[in-house]
Amino acid sequence: MPYIAEWTDTFAGEANYSWVRRATIEAGDEPSDLALMRRAKAALGLSGLRGRTFNHGDMMEFRPHGMACVLFVIGGVAA
Repeated sequence: MPYIAEWTDTFAGEANYSWVRRATIEAGDEPSDLALMRRAKAALGLSGLRGRTFNHGDMMEFRPHGMACVLFVIGGVAA
């Protein structure tokens, strides 16, 4: 199943989209949260970056420590 990963800046804690980097990643039908986030971070060159991950059901959000940026992983999109 394809997933879309979006890495963008934030303003006052909200996604700002003044710049954005996107990647499409391929994962199995039901990958674990950890595996999916690792693939998304690797696709955008963010491997090793530490922060907090939140699962919102149909979307995952990663907020790195000390940075005004956010990574969204959106699943179930058409290829």
